[in-house]
Amino acid sequence: MNTQQYSPLFRLATKSLKYFLWVLFGFAIAYALSSGLGILHIIPILLYLLQNLFAPLGIILLCLITTAVMFESWR
Repeated sequence: MNTQQYSPLFRLATKSLKYFLWVLFGFAIAYALSSGLGILHIIPILLYLLQNLFAPLGIILLCLITTAVMFESWR
């Protein structure tokens, strides 16, 4: 299937998922480096951001992906 055959909603959902996972990967690296190097004062900031910013964004992204998959299946 060619990329142009997918709907714009599906392409938006997959791009959003890609960048969301890249950001989570960056947070994992920052967490591992900060705990490994002994910079422990940044860990509560990272956890606060993950809980209050990325958890709701993840839920919204999950709903967007579900809608895109249902729309693609219907089409």
